[in-house]
Amino acid sequence: MASALFLGLDFGTSGARACAIAENGEIEDFARLDFGRLDGHELAPAWRGALFDLLAGLPISLRKRLAGIALDGTSATVIACDANLLPAHPPLLYNDSRARAEVELIGQAAGSGHPAASATSGLAKVLWLRPRLSSGRGHLFLNQADWLASLLTGLPGVSDYHNALKMGFEPGARDWPEWVGELIRNPGDRRSRVGGSPVDDDWIPAFAGMTGLPTCRLPRVVVPGSAIAVLDRDRAVTLNIPLDCLVRAGTTDSIAAFLAAGSRRPGEAVTSLGSTLVLKLVSDQRVDDARLGVYSHWYGERWLAGGASNAGGAVLRQFFSDGELTELSARIDPRSDSGLDYYPLPCPGERFPVNDPNLPPRLEPRPADRAQFLHGLLDGLANIEARGYAVLAGLGASPLSRVVSSGGGAGNAVYAGIRQRRLGVPVATAPQQEAAYGSALLALHGSCLFPGVCNA
Repeated sequence: MASALFLGLDFGTSGARACAIAENGEIEDFARLDFGRLDGHELAPAWRGALFDLLAGLPISLRKRLAGIALDGTSATVIACDANLLPAHPPLLYNDSRARAEVELIGQAAGSGHPAASATSGLAKVLWLRPRLSSGRGHLFLNQADWLASLLTGLPGVSDYHNALKMGFEPGARDWPEWVGELIRNPGDRRSRVGGSPVDDDWIPAFAGMTGLPTCRLPRVVVPGSAIAVLDRDRAVTLNIPLDCLVRAGTTDSIAAFLAAGSRRPGEAVTSLGSTLVLKLVSDQRVDDARLGVYSHWYGERWLAGGASNAGGAVLRQFFSDGELTELSARIDPRSDSGLDYYPLPCPGERFPVNDPNLPPRLEPRPADRAQFLHGLLDGLANIEARGYAVLAGLGASPLSRVVSSGGGAGNAVYAGIRQRRLGVPVATAPQQEAAYGSALLALHGSCLFPGVCNA
């Protein structure tokens, strides 16, 4: 009898990926779909289409062996939907910073250093969306991965500790704090809810007959990797997937990349070098400071301290093709400085290690030699990374001992040399580069994947 397979689905900024692994962790199939350039109204249909296209694209012989599925998505990408999971507004992406006025309300309730006290946080987006939705109707606010998992099970309203953090969830207490409920409640309306069962009988009736601002609900939050439900029966039959295939609570794309890289000891870190630059450090201490873009995710008996910069590979792609990056990198000496002081953002606005929605890119002066220009950009990215880890150390996180690189930029040896010189610790390349592989591990091991935890 063929062994069971476990599927990880990764939804990033530019596309989606699927990775099917066996019980020994070996990859049995991998697929990707690119979204292309999409406007706001096209996002949710594109995500839904990619989700089921990736499932249907698996060979039927593999689909018949699926025992578990887990999803990751971009952190703090928020979608408002109705009880049937139909979007009520175009999703607000992870880097959307329009909710600046709402940050003051969050800061007053939770303190300016709280992870949700940022214009790009999930909670800020919820508060921005709420008065712009149809009055008299109820709406459920979900993160990207939450919504996609709900499409698989047909059960609306479950999130995980990682995706819910920037909506205000408190991983230390493992509950929504009271101040979040106060912020999302309609004036005079005691029916606005936080959490609860995804299929509570009072959920949909509580949405009916309201006036003024729409009733708002945030999801029930469970440990990442927890079993949510089996795949929706009709979907399972149509796709020839076993009826007992479990959908597990997921995670964010950056944590999925961390899980794929295999780092677990305090002081070990993973830098995801994708469209953006994301740092995750295993720490015995929890550190948070939204003023610096720093937050800590639950990681079993430890914490994942880190932050996400808007700088990254997206900046390089504004100026260079893949071929040029390879050719010009060969002309760069990683042991020397470029002499250029760049802060390479793709557009104004930064999240970490400086949290400033108005911070402008610094890309001048522009040398005539394109190799020198690339050298300056790589220096600038390495400086941001080094500054990020220094900020974590200054807040009390475990000292950095080793960095594992993941993502598209991890294969550039010149860039790795520049980074190692800046960081002052060994820099290695992750044996598994794909966040989808990390989600597949979550589908396989459940919450037992986290140190000190086993809650399959």
